[in-house]
Amino acid sequence: MPALSPPAVTFSAADNSWINVRTGPQYNQVGLRALFLDAHTIDDLALPHPPSASALLRIAAVITARITGLDDPELTASQWNALRRACLDEGRFDPDAVNAYFDRHAWDVFDPVRPWLQDPSLRIQCTRSNGINDFVPGRPAGNNLAWFSPHGHHTAEPVPTAEALQILLIHHYFGRSGMGTPRTLDGATSKKQTSGPLRSTVSFHPLGRTLHETLLAGVPAFTGDEQPPGADACPWEEPVPPDRKAPPGPPTWPGRQLTGLSRHAILLLPGQGGTTVTDAYITWATQQPKPITTDPYLAYRFNPKQKDPARRRTVHHADASRAWWRELDTLLLAPDEHGTHRRPAIFDTLNDLPEPVRRALRIRVHGFDQDPKATDWQWYTALTPPLLNWTQEHDPAKAQRISECCREAEGAAHQLATVTKAAWMAATGSSPTPNQQPPWTGRALTRYWPKAETVFWQLLDDPGTSAPTAFADAAAAALREVTEAARIRHTSAARAVAHAVRKLYRKPAAPRKAA
Repeated sequence: MPALSPPAVTFSAADNSWINVRTGPQYNQVGLRALFLDAHTIDDLALPHPPSASALLRIAAVITARITGLDDPELTASQWNALRRACLDEGRFDPDAVNAYFDRHAWDVFDPVRPWLQDPSLRIQCTRSNGINDFVPGRPAGNNLAWFSPHGHHTAEPVPTAEALQILLIHHYFGRSGMGTPRTLDGATSKKQTSGPLRSTVSFHPLGRTLHETLLAGVPAFTGDEQPPGADACPWEEPVPPDRKAPPGPPTWPGRQLTGLSRHAILLLPGQGGTTVTDAYITWATQQPKPITTDPYLAYRFNPKQKDPARRRTVHHADASRAWWRELDTLLLAPDEHGTHRRPAIFDTLNDLPEPVRRALRIRVHGFDQDPKATDWQWYTALTPPLLNWTQEHDPAKAQRISECCREAEGAAHQLATVTKAAWMAATGSSPTPNQQPPWTGRALTRYWPKAETVFWQLLDDPGTSAPTAFADAAAAALREVTEAARIRHTSAARAVAHAVRKLYRKPAAPRKAA
């Protein structure tokens, strides 16, 4: 009797559970299909890694557009808004449309020919795999020391497949640049890889009362000039694997724009039964230049004085030390052709939502503080209160007051850093090195920003109070607190700090936004 072949290892991104969700106090895991079938009963995503959640929300936005028809570029703006309102009024996604979409495409993570969001050719085009520790963020890999982790080169523990899929999204969207695993294609070998499309960015996602509202509010509107129907496709919707030698297709809306810009090729190797991942290949996916596109969930800055047109626009980078409220002016002010900041494009569609949805809508902030190349510092998340009623379109006075307060808070911080440095130099008789910050400065700013946040919210409730004076008071209090011991012991320090406090109430020079 012939031996039976081993069962195929499978794990469906559509039907196996890997996405953490929350409903009230209850937490659960679902697959992509259940995520949409039950979206009206789910409160929110609950993925433990904010960059995974930000990536998944982009994928989910495309699937939402597919199953509702919101991906039709032939729709006018009024037709598109009417269709989205109708979808919201239905209260849930059409189960037939959801099942039809997921039945139409391949979702097997370990499929030998078309593994989901992976490249099976890496088995023969790479001479070695990276190892599971290199795949999992936070684990030491190679010759790196294991300072705070039990993992090492000889203790590479497998990762549950559900967790590996979330990490897979991090690599596709936030992956590092530099030298990676060599890959040979048509006789040419290269190990140079470029960073993921969202590396070191902070994303702003609408958050509704249910996941159904969140996903519909998060679908970006078509803003291009022309796009033939059917021209757009996500990686799992492509009829054949991509040709890595050919230039990538244009970043069409919404599929390629939100799911087709990865710079990394990855292949997961399963453990027994497919419940774990034991190894992974990670290398470059394309050597072509990055396409220029506008991500609808990112904020941008413009510098008209920059001579190089390609550098006039820069993305707003994530900063784990920067509180979300400091970006409110960017989020709430309407686009201005003369402005230096551009709020995420997704905000341009939120004012057309039904009134109950719009009034309850909050903003989920997902950031990944990274350097441009390979170092990951910290990921973070924040949740705003309902704030769309403060946008310039709905309450111009409130939006301008918020803009004024943000500007004055930054100005006071800039002035505090300047006068504190001068006070420290006067008190100690020494000068810091060019790249060194006097100890008073960092401590004063650390004390200042929590005080500034309290002042900020108070000023919004009291439009008659002077914002410059209020933030100067907060800066002065912070400076006095961090220098209290020095002022008691040294007359020179007391004199320098008193002089610095007086300067805080003078009009400072215009600060930089990221002071």
